[in-house]
Amino acid sequence: MTTHVHTAYTLGGHRESSGFRDAMTMLRRDWKRSLRNPMMTVSSIVTPVVFMLIFVGMFGDVMAAQLGGPAGGYVSYLTPGIVVMGLASGVAATAVNLSVDKNEGVIARFRTMAIARTSVLTGQVAGAVLRSVVSVACIFGVAFALGFRSQAGLLGWLGALGLVALSAIALTWLGTAFGLLSGSAATANSMSLIPQFLPLVSSGFVPPERMPDGMQWFGEHQPFTPIIETLRGLVTGAPVGSSWMAAVAWCLVIWAAAFVWARWLYNREPTPRSGPSVSQLLSH
Repeated sequence: MTTHVHTAYTLGGHRESSGFRDAMTMLRRDWKRSLRNPMMTVSSIVTPVVFMLIFVGMFGDVMAAQLGGPAGGYVSYLTPGIVVMGLASGVAATAVNLSVDKNEGVIARFRTMAIARTSVLTGQVAGAVLRSVVSVACIFGVAFALGFRSQAGLLGWLGALGLVALSAIALTWLGTAFGLLSGSAATANSMSLIPQFLPLVSSGFVPPERMPDGMQWFGEHQPFTPIIETLRGLVTGAPVGSSWMAAVAWCLVIWAAAFVWARWLYNREPTPRSGPSVSQLLSH
């Protein structure tokens, strides 16, 4: 029985593990493409910010009164939902990029290279998560400018950062699966609208108990509600309660299911196990 091991060769002829290096190569490729075509990244930031401006500017005082808070306080309630919407908006960029790679034969070309199987997808996911962190930072910047105030301490913000990272990873793997499944960039973008607009029917904009009956049940039990509730407690300093367990559980379930789905879609065709490494080909 022959055991195949993914290796890469340096100029001196020495072998070294290629998994991490290949993933970093894919990460650099992903960021270079983002710089060449920044509109998808800009859109993932602008869309949630526009929603924030609309809801705070047009309905802020009314919603604050309905929620029993001070005038202008609605932005503190709204911001966690906008953050999650920003994370979900990044799904589209990941899905479209992978769909374009697949339909233009780039994924097929990567299959002919002696690279670690996980590196193509891992590099894309890492780049998307980094873009999501930048997007969230921009959203919080706008929120503070609109009057968002936090009573949370350092541990609360660290917990919020961890939850944002976990949510970003889970949603990015979902976008990866969408991109590999879709037959065109338009289809990938349409599929990405599902997670992008689900936060609208959650506790992100209004408490579920104020929704119509059928919508209230969905708003209380859909995945984004515990994530938003946990994030709201962490960044405002309010009690989190048990919502963090449901939030982490949903993130892990989505991550695991999307990861397995994406890997299965990527590995549906046989992958050659020999040839030059991706770093060597890209260096020429």
